[in-house]
Amino acid sequence: MKNYKELIIWQKGIEIVKRIYGFANKFPDEEKFGIVAQMTKAAVSIPANIAEGSSRNSDKDYVRFLQISLGSVFEVQTYLIIAKEMNWLMVEEIKDIETLLEEEIKMIHRFINTLNKANS
Repeated sequence: MKNYKELIIWQKGIEIVKRIYGFANKFPDEEKFGIVAQMTKAAVSIPANIAEGSSRNSDKDYVRFLQISLGSVFEVQTYLIIAKEMNWLMVEEIKDIETLLEEEIKMIHRFINTLNKANS
């Protein structure tokens, strides 16, 4: 398998992490160990699972890690929706990260489909 650092989905995952950490200080202090901790953990899980999956011996195992990564993207999206609903973040602030998350979802799905087709 290719070096995971060369994968665009991993690179985008790192960008997502950086942007999410950039939002962390905009949340109320009482959320530091609540939604902020959960959201940053989910963001880190995106590229971490892509990297970990690349070390597996089979595409089937890799797909499982990509699915975990995909779930983490959905989790981050949900935290951002909550942040908007609670008025912790404004719609304009998170437009770019929402677009990046949608791109990541599509790319992970395509990669999963590619690996699945290679094994059918």
